[in-house]
Amino acid sequence: MSKKDLLVEIGLEEVPAHYVTDAMNQFADKLTKWLDEKQLSHGEVRTYSSPRRIAVLVKDVLEKQPDIEEEAKGPAKKIALDENGNWSKAAIGFTKGQGASVEDIYFKEINGVEYVHVQKFTKGIEAKTLLTEAKQLITGLTFPKNMRWGSQELRYIRPIKWLVALFGQEVIPFEIAGVKTDSYTYGHRFLGEKVEIAMPSLYETVLLEQFVIANPVKRKEAISQQLSDLEQEHSWVIPVDEDLLEEVNNLVEYPTALFGKFEQEYLSLPDEVLVTTMKEHQRYFPVRSQAGELQPYFITVRNGDQNHLENVARGNEKVLRARLSDANFFYKEDQKLNIEDAVKKLDKIVFHEELGTLGEKVKRVVSLSGKLADLLQVPSNEKQDVERAASICKFDLVTHMVYEFPELQGKIGEKYARLSGETEEVSRAINEHYMPRHAEDAAPTSNVGAIVALADKLDTIVGFFSIGKIPTGSQDPYALRRQASGIIQILLSKQWTIALPELFELALSFYGDKGSTEAKEELKSFFRLRLKYRLAEENIRYDLNDAVLESSILEVNSLVARAKVLQEASVEPEFKETVEALARVMNIAKKGNNLDINEDLFESEHERSLYKAYLQAVNQLNNFKSVEKIRENYVILAELKPVIIDYFDHTMVMSDDENVKANRLAQMVKLSQLIESFAKMNVILVK
Repeated sequence: MSKKDLLVEIGLEEVPAHYVTDAMNQFADKLTKWLDEKQLSHGEVRTYSSPRRIAVLVKDVLEKQPDIEEEAKGPAKKIALDENGNWSKAAIGFTKGQGASVEDIYFKEINGVEYVHVQKFTKGIEAKTLLTEAKQLITGLTFPKNMRWGSQELRYIRPIKWLVALFGQEVIPFEIAGVKTDSYTYGHRFLGEKVEIAMPSLYETVLLEQFVIANPVKRKEAISQQLSDLEQEHSWVIPVDEDLLEEVNNLVEYPTALFGKFEQEYLSLPDEVLVTTMKEHQRYFPVRSQAGELQPYFITVRNGDQNHLENVARGNEKVLRARLSDANFFYKEDQKLNIEDAVKKLDKIVFHEELGTLGEKVKRVVSLSGKLADLLQVPSNEKQDVERAASICKFDLVTHMVYEFPELQGKIGEKYARLSGETEEVSRAINEHYMPRHAEDAAPTSNVGAIVALADKLDTIVGFFSIGKIPTGSQDPYALRRQASGIIQILLSKQWTIALPELFELALSFYGDKGSTEAKEELKSFFRLRLKYRLAEENIRYDLNDAVLESSILEVNSLVARAKVLQEASVEPEFKETVEALARVMNIAKKGNNLDINEDLFESEHERSLYKAYLQAVNQLNNFKSVEKIRENYVILAELKPVIIDYFDHTMVMSDDENVKANRLAQMVKLSQLIESFAKMNVILVK
């Protein structure tokens, strides 16, 4: 069959940089899946994007769906024919549904029963006819934020300005928000012009002539090379933040890197202030010396060519100078602020209307930090640092610098605390207590910072749960999922074996009646889901994941270790029999009650052997909190297998004697509880 290239381009007003790559990938994924569903085989898929366009080029798309001839099975012969041998309504309806008639019917026997069959022929539809459905793919793209424009009803990331839809040299006709498809695209806003795409394969070349590098990978490579050239030319080091590079890449269509400079006096500002001002506010790359010291230069990337770069540099210098002047003023003003006075100001800032002020939150964090320090048995001097750090951990929120640069909370607090004479441990903890700030961030390294971080995150989650503000679906306005993941990461990083319910109890104690049993159960479910994602990242099999998450011990370190032990054991030949034996105990235990076991009611040596093995296992097991002992604990449980099998081979648990039956069920319950503390073995799938 003949094939043609397909090109679809969505021309837009400038799209926010953070959304460009996702929109491009989303459109390519939708278009590719649609082609597959329509049985239009194709070759390579190429993706393009810039601030003003999202485009996909698909090579070698079939011009027409293949014709399909297949056998369709209908009702049984006894249903297809009435008592007079005439075709029934069922037979007639079946053939019509297959585009055939009763004359096309033939019978085939399946498992001793004759069924109606017809040959069904489906003629393939031409691709150019089907491709008008690309309209729905375009309007079906989703974005974090949408807008409407003019009198249009369509809500989209930005107004659509032009549409290119080419199949070979033929335009695919459709219209979106008053814009009709054609073969014309637009080059660079200032350097290019409207230009026709004669055929899809010329798309990238034609746009390059109009000062648009449509391939985002090539555009990023061009920026990286230009940065490298500037490094070599001036003997600089330009640290490249990948997130910043991605954002800058999506801000330009034809990149040209250049440098500007600022006054030497601003180097007296903390590095964090300078870097944040350049990166977060201006999308500039900072410059360092070979020794790693910040230099009074910056790199920016122009959306244009090499002409008049000196004017562009002066303009950027003027903007940065104003921002650094403000930062310098804020920095000097903040030096006049006493930390204790700053902490008092937190009493006037509302954290949440139902949870009080920031000052009240800090008091809870101080108390909770102290309790955690006691629980972890840290030395007295370290506990003093914990309580001091907790008491001033939010003071920088009232500074001018954090008001202007929210990204610096914690970081600037560490700087100011050190300048005010606080100890190194306390100063560092002010910054660390926000960690991990995001999924790729590290956990606090110091015990002081980790304890305060744990207390702060725990108070936030438990506080919002106590007033019913629980994340639902994609809605998580208070970032509680991120906070919970942070708690898990801290516990794992520090190998602190505190059970999550124990942490909940400590934090809920501040909320009185709000700290209900219902809140505790909701918190357990919430953290189980976070742990489920964590275990999935560790490539733990989903049923083993469920088995440990449904166990009776919800302690992060041992839980992850138990999952890994089960994963390792699952490839062992005896794993199936071990799980089946332990699961059998758990299943039958559901019928019993947690009663004391009466040895006088034992009727056989098999019962006594199982009870003896149970007591021995209880004495040997390290209550599953020692990560180093987890594998050993699994072995101890696995060694119960032959005794359990022997027991069931010779013992009828559901005895006619009610007292004996109750005693045997109680024995199952006790053993089941022991097994469940490791994992819920009866949810593991074995073949």
